[in-house]
Amino acid sequence: MFGSIGFTELILVLFIVLIIFGAGKLPQLGEGLGKAIKGFKKSVHEAEAIEAEAQAQNQADMAPQMPQQVTEQPAPPPPIQMSIPEPQVAAQTSKA
Repeated sequence: MFGSIGFTELILVLFIVLIIFGAGKLPQLGEGLGKAIKGFKKSVHEAEAIEAEAQAQNQADMAPQMPQQVTEQPAPPPPIQMSIPEPQVAAQTSKA
């Protein structure tokens, strides 16, 4: 289910959490955990957007400085020609 944690281990961990925090605190813990995950996802997406914007800006800055280079494609290698030797037929001599 969760890697090496089985169903029984998960139930045991949830039971211990229930004992430690009590039934009244569990909704608050769940809400806090949900907000933390939502904030983390938001910050990751914002960081990706900022990084993409910075990368686009760097490319725009580098474009006028670098002349456009025309790269030639190398010629493809010549095709491989395989020659199959013809079978040699031995001359048969007949005794008459």
